[in-house]
Amino acid sequence: MPMVDIDWLKDHVEVPEDLTYEQLARDLVKVGLEEEEIHASQVTGPIVVGYVVDATPEPQKNGKTINWCHVDVGDEYNEVDENGNKVPRGIVCGAPNMKAGEKVVVTLPGAVLPGDFRIEPRKTYGHISNGMCASERELGLGDSHDGIILLREYGFTPAEYEALKPGDDAMHLLHLDQPLLEINITPDRGYALSYRGVAREYHHSTGAAYVDPVSALDGKTPLAEGLEPGTPTDIEVSIEDDNPIHGVPGCDRYYARAIRGFDPSAKTPNWMRRRLIRAGVRSISLAVDVTNYVMLDLGQPMHAYDMDKLEGPIVVRRAREGEHLVTLDGKDHELSVEDLLITDSPNGERGSRIIGLAGVMGGLYGEVTAETKNILLEAAHFDQVSIARSARRHKTPSEASRRFERGVDTQLQPAAAQMAAELLIRYGNGEASEHPTDVNNVPRRRAIHFKSTEVARVTGLDTDVNRICDILTDIGCGVAGGGNGEFSIMPPSWRPDLNEPCDLVEEIARLVGYDEIPVTVPPAPVEGEVGLTDDQRRKRQVADELAEYGLVEALTYPFVGDEDYRAFAYDADEIKRVSVEIANPLAGDRPFLRRDILPTLAQTVRLNLRRGLENVSLYEIGHVYLWDPQAPAIPALPGGVRPTDEQLAALDAGLPAQPMHVAGILTGNAVETGWLGERRAVDWSDAVEAVRRISDRLGADLTLDQPAPDDVPAQWHPGRMARVLAGQTVVGVVGELHPHVNEALGFPAHSAAFELDLTALFAALDNAPIQARPISTFPPVKQDLAFTVPQSVTAAALEDAIREAAGEVLESIELFDVFTGDQVGEGMKSLAYAVTFRAVDRTLGSEDSETIRKAIIDRAAELGAQLRA
Repeated sequence: MPMVDIDWLKDHVEVPEDLTYEQLARDLVKVGLEEEEIHASQVTGPIVVGYVVDATPEPQKNGKTINWCHVDVGDEYNEVDENGNKVPRGIVCGAPNMKAGEKVVVTLPGAVLPGDFRIEPRKTYGHISNGMCASERELGLGDSHDGIILLREYGFTPAEYEALKPGDDAMHLLHLDQPLLEINITPDRGYALSYRGVAREYHHSTGAAYVDPVSALDGKTPLAEGLEPGTPTDIEVSIEDDNPIHGVPGCDRYYARAIRGFDPSAKTPNWMRRRLIRAGVRSISLAVDVTNYVMLDLGQPMHAYDMDKLEGPIVVRRAREGEHLVTLDGKDHELSVEDLLITDSPNGERGSRIIGLAGVMGGLYGEVTAETKNILLEAAHFDQVSIARSARRHKTPSEASRRFERGVDTQLQPAAAQMAAELLIRYGNGEASEHPTDVNNVPRRRAIHFKSTEVARVTGLDTDVNRICDILTDIGCGVAGGGNGEFSIMPPSWRPDLNEPCDLVEEIARLVGYDEIPVTVPPAPVEGEVGLTDDQRRKRQVADELAEYGLVEALTYPFVGDEDYRAFAYDADEIKRVSVEIANPLAGDRPFLRRDILPTLAQTVRLNLRRGLENVSLYEIGHVYLWDPQAPAIPALPGGVRPTDEQLAALDAGLPAQPMHVAGILTGNAVETGWLGERRAVDWSDAVEAVRRISDRLGADLTLDQPAPDDVPAQWHPGRMARVLAGQTVVGVVGELHPHVNEALGFPAHSAAFELDLTALFAALDNAPIQARPISTFPPVKQDLAFTVPQSVTAAALEDAIREAAGEVLESIELFDVFTGDQVGEGMKSLAYAVTFRAVDRTLGSEDSETIRKAIIDRAAELGAQLRA
């Protein structure tokens, strides 16, 4: 995101002298340029101007020569000798350019430099160094570490340099104490990636006086079309795009202008270097810095070539199969036939040598070096799609590509070249050509027919026609008509995002103020059902019940791949055949949509365990995606018209089923009541309890069916897994994960899990209201019944028998003990139940209790159960 420096912004728009970065952020956010962050300075003082009184070279045993210096840093900061007099500070400095008589930047004890580097007095090379003379890199001003900053060489005029006194605040002098505003730019507003654009938006927000810098530059720019016929231009340029993307040429304007007699030893002025560094751009050389400065200031990416190395004509063309380019960053790129290239023509071979990847990065050949004396400035306009694809294909995003892919002003090129030429003339002693080359194939934009009533219809804003006209004019549009409220609008060249009436409505709403749009609450329909549907209500009940049980809800991405299949022991080939594969997945190793929630939920559980959490119990409610290989192909529907009912039906028929599931994973300790209390690890019973609670909350009467060990899926523990049934329909699974799954995921032993198909479960529920039983006022009768039964008889079967025998007087029944051992005999087990009886119309006497007890014993005997004494 771009950085905004108030000092630079002042070049284009009138701002208050006391404008703060906080206020600037508030002003810009009103017009849609959101504050990302205000970056405070990483440097704290004291950092001052110092005068080197003397510098004594002292060779060291390691071959290095240091300077023992005395530096005058002003009366406030100088040391005090034994007589109480102020004397210069003693500082050790190893920089080769240190010498007496220079004015330097001194960081004093207490200062903090970038990287939290604190300056303190320290003994080194036999001296106490009471401060440090700083280089550019140490202050975060650049990459130079060849020597300390000599203020004489730092871009000050003779008068300014003479005015510098020891002890002056160097932080303010070098703008080290100034923050920066980082703003967020939406992709459709590429013009705001420049100070020209930000200043315009500040003007829209505050009404501050703004003058487009391009207007003055255009008045000084030599135009190629004004040359006499036959006048030679700086270089011949040809655009030959034989493979346009979507029929749009990759380049529709190429402007080139020569600067001759440039001094390659010329230095970038201090003010420009400082602005570039604060914008996050590394200072390289004057020629390169100027092109970067123009890009940041006006928004036009530029490139500078060593003109003596080029042979015309320059040909802008698409790459051919098998071509390569080594870019300025030293990387070799195999080019695609979609890549747009800048080439020249050595030995008369037209377009044979590649000198740059258009709009992205230049090549090694033709770059400006320390010997360059003649420069060719390139200012072009490239297609957004072409540049975006090349930058992503080669993973080489650049400041230039960021602007081109968002849209650059198609009329800005001559002005940008003029600004660059003026800077190179002023600081590099060059001479600008008056015969530029301008290949201009930019198509004329279509005018937009705009009705002022659209503003009220779309946004509800009651905006006067005159104000609408003023806003559109102020953003740079050409406005014609308006007598009947209808306009012919010609968008400005720097706004490629304005193409339809709705785009203009958005601009008007943005500048009137989104806070002015009236809030209208749509009326709720009164016909038909209102509120939650039955399934929505049940989904909330499931979520509430699991949360009350102690599980935490998680939301995971529904993408799975080979790693998940291996961890859960799925047959990858088999499951991929019935899985939905994503054409453009977010992650290449997870290109399929899940058929179960557990694999994706397991990744979140694993992440929490790796972060040091020990007791992790999560659940998720979400959709799974069941692809049917036999489903009909999904039709391609036309755009711009509503599909027919038949087309929508065909679309639905081809889509995968997407039932809603709930899944949970429980790890760690189920019970942990303190250092003297009970501690129990999670096992299958905790997952079963979660399912039972869901069943009770929904009134679903779910049952469990435990398959034979050979029939248990590979991800579940044999003997500790059961299918969940709603009637005769399987709606889920519950139990402990297999040890190899726990090992693959890093889970503790006996980790338990469950997954239920809520769509199938909800469909099996009876929507009839439940008739509540009347509350009895008579006392209960409580008894404990313990039966010896064969191992084959389940507790649920015996419980059903007790319920059937007891009839309506049974109020509650709870299994509280299961026992096996020699006392009950081989192949037998003991099941003990606590039962409560209560009648609604009378007190149950001893005879009633005996009758009920006998009925229960007789019914249990049919299952082979005997009452224990």
